[in-house]
Amino acid sequence: MYLGIDLGTSGVKLLLIDRDQRVIGSASASIEVSRPNPGWSEQDPADWIEATGAAFAALKKKHPKETAAVKGIGLSGHMHGATILGDGDVVLRPCILWNDTRSFREAAELDADPRFRKITGNIVFPGFTAPKLVWVRNNEPEVFDKVRKVLLPKDYLRLWLTGEHLSEMSDSAGTSWLDTGARKWSAPLLEATHLDEKHMPSLVEGTEHAGTLRAELAERWGLPSGVVVAGGAGDNAASACGMGTVRAGQAFVSLGTSGVLFAANDSYLPNPESAVHAFCHALPNAWHQMGVILSATDSLNWLSSITGRGAADLTTDLGEGLRKPTGVTFLPYLSGERTPHNDAAIRGSFTGLAHESDVAVLTQAVLEGVAFAFRDSLQALQAAGTELKRVTAVGGGSRSHYWLKAIATALKIPVEIPADGDFGAAFGAARLGLIAAEKADPHHVLTPPVTAETIEPVEKLTAAYDEAYARYRALYPAIRGTM
Repeated sequence: MYLGIDLGTSGVKLLLIDRDQRVIGSASASIEVSRPNPGWSEQDPADWIEATGAAFAALKKKHPKETAAVKGIGLSGHMHGATILGDGDVVLRPCILWNDTRSFREAAELDADPRFRKITGNIVFPGFTAPKLVWVRNNEPEVFDKVRKVLLPKDYLRLWLTGEHLSEMSDSAGTSWLDTGARKWSAPLLEATHLDEKHMPSLVEGTEHAGTLRAELAERWGLPSGVVVAGGAGDNAASACGMGTVRAGQAFVSLGTSGVLFAANDSYLPNPESAVHAFCHALPNAWHQMGVILSATDSLNWLSSITGRGAADLTTDLGEGLRKPTGVTFLPYLSGERTPHNDAAIRGSFTGLAHESDVAVLTQAVLEGVAFAFRDSLQALQAAGTELKRVTAVGGGSRSHYWLKAIATALKIPVEIPADGDFGAAFGAARLGLIAAEKADPHHVLTPPVTAETIEPVEKLTAAYDEAYARYRALYPAIRGTM
């Protein structure tokens, strides 16, 4: 048996699979986010440990024999969080999370240093780890002076599980300290933030052995001795492992709270100018690119909240057939945008409203706006040298066939729907645990799911979608700086 542990922002999920990758069971526990000031987002790392223990207890209660046979554990977690440890691995302050924006000034200052984009292949975003440590140095110097280690969230869980200070490439690529092409810490970038390599965990690949479960914890959980803990992955790379998106040309579009267009690469293809994320993958000698939009299903949920209609009801009212764009355009920038604008200040808008613009028209515009945001990401990936011929849809929004038709038509490529199953980050983490424990060939394990249905672009609406996309593209420069 193999256990995947996915540390999410709102909770931790544990998923158990067998040698044939059949899901045996899962359990989860919630975690609260603290927001002590506007733009701040923090968690107490002790809550991660408590939630993981509670979830394991629930899983063990349902599947006692199977949990007792665990041989490998894989880890996944939300990226970019700054977990700051002092002497004796004491946590010095709450972890500053990925969606915390307090360090926007520090991020801009680091990004102005050309070494960061050149070495990491990415813009220094406020959500990344390095600017958070600069913020701590500027605002909490008494804490910064005590820093001995900086760990990413899932790697703090690893410390608890194994006693080891270790991380892996995919998560570390989101810190702004990693030489992403060379897959190693960058001494000059660490020095630029008044740190050095001794403050960083050692690095392994996500498929490799990265510690052994502590004997005390194995005894408490009723597990055998010598349980291998894999390097694991950041949440998006772990989801890609769950989806089998690991070879060049494979890609998925994730319609979650935020939206991700994820493409696997067999070479390093950075393009920071268009705000594409270029990170290491969880496999050796593999990388990936991501276009990221900040409000995907969040845009539909916002419309749901102000209309008093459920999100599913709103999309159902549009029917099955894709409609021609109406002339109403929605920019889904409710909390700023990453790809391609890197603009935290921009906000969303409707344009082209008329007396006949009812709820259905607004819903259609929202779905089209998110689809066009994915087209922005696709064009950014193309500018970085990646061509996609099809994508697989995942996430809660992928239950809407109408939305998938809009995305397929906007992107001009087929969108595949996988057969029912759990292919998320926890499954990907469990697969990595299997690979590390059995020293298995990653490509033999990380296979894609069976495709249940393929949604083709609606060719008769391609021209109309092109016209609507042109209107969409013209709006950002028109409203930029007015917010």
